[in-house]
Amino acid sequence: MADLPALPPVNTSGKKLAVGWFSFTCSEDSTILFTELLNDHLEEWKKFVDFKYLKALKMNNQIEGLDVAFVEGAISSEKQAAELKRIRENAKVLVAIGSCACTGQPSATRNNLFDNEINYKVYWYFSHFDYSHEVKKLEDLVKVDEKVMGCPMNADSFIGTLARSLKTFNII
Repeated sequence: MADLPALPPVNTSGKKLAVGWFSFTCSEDSTILFTELLNDHLEEWKKFVDFKYLKALKMNNQIEGLDVAFVEGAISSEKQAAELKRIRENAKVLVAIGSCACTGQPSATRNNLFDNEINYKVYWYFSHFDYSHEVKKLEDLVKVDEKVMGCPMNADSFIGTLARSLKTFNII
């Protein structure tokens, strides 16, 4: 697995990359992989990255003022669509993470399972839960600046994306 380019031992710029990690409709395998990457890199990364939103690991989360939002999963409800748009408004860069976010699949498989008439078992779920008729990939709703493909995400691609972000925002 690739590592970030050699990071200085100390963050002399004093600036940190403001990052959020978000998850929607998916298996959350990329979130699991991300937490595994943190096992190996947290001490190094926290010198240069401010994890403002990381619900899987912290309770005090902040969506405002993000440099980069990493978003995993497809969008399967109007509530999720509104939350995604709010994330986009608060992030300078939005990165789609994993297959569901990038292509909609496999979460969007259900889009092709039904005719115009939905059988009564499926209709019950649609009428009792906040589901949209169709599952959508992120770029169907917002501008996506980068994609990290895979199910789970490709770890080397993610690390490369993080490294580019650190350079783009003049952190390293």
